[in-house]
Amino acid sequence: MAKKGKAYFGLGWLISVILAIIPCTNVLLGIVTRIMRRNILGVILNFFLFFIFYFIDLITIIVKKDLTVLA
Repeated sequence: MAKKGKAYFGLGWLISVILAIIPCTNVLLGIVTRIMRRNILGVILNFFLFFIFYFIDLITIIVKKDLTVLA
């Protein structure tokens, strides 16, 4: 289960940044992380607005070291 303070599945910051740079893994892992955190609205918006969430997730992982927007 995802730990608070870690972006993807409790992985380290560098691994999460590398995964966030790749567009398809960023979208898929963002959706899975939001499902694990039980944020249905975030999942729906991430699915339909993936092009916006790609940049938002990438920036928040680099700056905050976690998914913070609708997560």
